[in-house]
Parts: sequence; C-alpha cells; structure tokens
Amino acid sequence: MVEEMASRILNGEQRAIGKAISLIEDRKPEHRDLMSRLYPHAGKGQIVGITGSPGAGKSSLVNGLVKEWRNQGRSVAIIAVDPTSPFSGGALLGDRIRMRDLEEDDHIFIRSMGTRGSLGGLSEACQDVVRLMDAAGFDLVVVETVGVGQSELDIMKTADTVALVLYPSGGDLIQAFKAGIMEIADLFVINKADLPGVEQLKGELQDLLHITSEGRKWEPPILQTISTEKKGMAAVVTGIRDHYDYLVSTGKRLERRLSQKELEVMRRLHERFTEEVRPIVEKALEMNASDPYERLLEIDPYGLAEVIFCQWRKGNTEERGEG
Repeated sequence: MVEEMASRILNGEQRAIGKAISLIEDRKPEHRDLMSRLYPHAGKGQIVGITGSPGAGKSSLVNGLVKEWRNQGRSVAIIAVDPTSPFSGGALLGDRIRMRDLEEDDHIFIRSMGTRGSLGGLSEACQDVVRLMDAAGFDLVVVETVGVGQSELDIMKTADTVALVLYPSGGDLIQAFKAGIMEIADLFVINKADLPGVEQLKGELQDLLHITSEGRKWEPPILQTISTEKKGMAAVVTGIRDHYDYLVSTGKRLERRLSQKELEVMRRLHERFTEEVRPIVEKALEMNASDPYERLLEIDPYGLAEVIFCQWRKGNTEERGEG
C-alpha cells in the first residue's frame, strides 16, 4: 500500500497526495515508511513561507502570487495553516474557501491544515507535508502560516525564503522586532498599500533594517502590494526568485537546509524519546491515593527527571545485554 501510494505521489496524482497528507496529519505508523520512500525525491522545489499578523491579507496575497507563477508556467502547492481551537479541537480552514478560484487548475494543489496545538504557527506535520509536495514535483511549495505573533519563528525551520507581510496601522514594528520576527524575513511586503501610512511604515522598516544590516549579505527588499487588485504581484515574485538565486549562488541554500535538518532530527528524536519514556513518567508520578495533591507537590522535578532518565537508560542497557 505505501509503495503504491509513494509511486502515485511521485507521478503527481492529487488524490494520492491528499490521502497521504491525511495519513501524515494523523501520524499513522505508515507515514514514516512513506516519508522514507519520498525523501530521496525531494529537495528540488523552492519552499516559500508567507507570514505576518492576522488581517495583513496573506491569503489574498498568496492568491495573487500563485496566479503570477502560473502565468510563468510553474506549478504550485499551497499549505494554508489555520489555528486549531484549544477547546473544540477544530479549525476553520478558511483559506481554502478564499482560494476557491484556483482549485480548477491541475497544476495547483491547495491543502488547509490545523495547527493541532503546535505553538510555532505551523502544524507539527507541516514539514513532512512540505517534503511530500516537493517530492510530488511542484516547482514551489508555499506555506501560509497562522499569524500568531512571536511563535511565527517556526517558519524558518521549513522555508528557503520567508516573506513577512505587513500593512499600515497593523501594529507596533518595535514589538515585532523584539520578538525576532523581523530578523527571519528575507523580504518585506507592505500589503494594502492604498491605505494611509504606507510611507511611514516603509520608513520605520528601513530604520530597523539599518540597525540589523551589519554582517548581512542579503538586503531584504521592501515591496508594496494591493493584493485585492493584484497590484505588485510581479515584483514580489521577482523578489522571491532573486532571494532563491542568492541562496543557491552563495551556497546558503545548502547551509540553511542542513540547519533545518538538524533541528528536525532533534525534534523527531524528542518525539521518539517522549513516546518511550512516557510510561516511566506516568509510573513515577503515581500519587498516594490518601493525599494525592500534597504528594505530587513534594516531588522535586529535577530529581524526578534524573531518576526517570536513569531508569530509561538502564532499561535500554539491559535490552542490549550490557548490564
């Protein structure tokens, strides 16, 4: 089943791609085998992150950019990440509704994903889905993030190029700067450029970029768009392409992807370790039935963590016959 699914994905079959994404999102055991089969075929497409605060017009901007890319004959996959409710566990997944006019094109694939509790503005499964889209042969994979402020930094673990979308009167740039969001952007897009305050926003951006420009070889351009009127789309597409060419020509693309891979490997190790150590943690936290809360509060978390780690390591040593 997995082998057949991988073959169909590599042939670009959208139905197989959709089923595989559901498999990945549900973290079914087969998804690891599937990703192992797809991995050698990934790495050719450009991964673009579109981030920014809610209300900046990210979805309408993506809609316009995709049309521009299609005019150039390039295929595009879009992953629109929507916030999952911490109460109901559901997600609105509204971006797919807003991009409905793109769905009839066979060279465009749109998938909405809920964050499912991830704090980084991206679903935990997002990197696997990006890799799947890449292996399926799409020229560009666009990830539109939730827009939740400081936690948007997670996009840098996935994308080659990050576009930060801003708009006049959209908030305090200093706060964004302190959060580190400004520093992950490879280009800035001032959307809704028909509103008052564009020049002021552009001036503030230039001042902040001047502060952080030391040691930078890539100067992030500041571009203006009116996405609802599809104005400025060509300039943004050119800016994204220019940044990618810069990454490739300087070797920064390889450097960035190796760094992303290290972070992902550490996260996958953390997943596996958490799965394996959870039963030990649950056993260690068994509370005295007669006085549960006081018993729990008496436990020193540092000491308990050390005991759990030692028990886990002892168990592994005994399994290997080293004890």
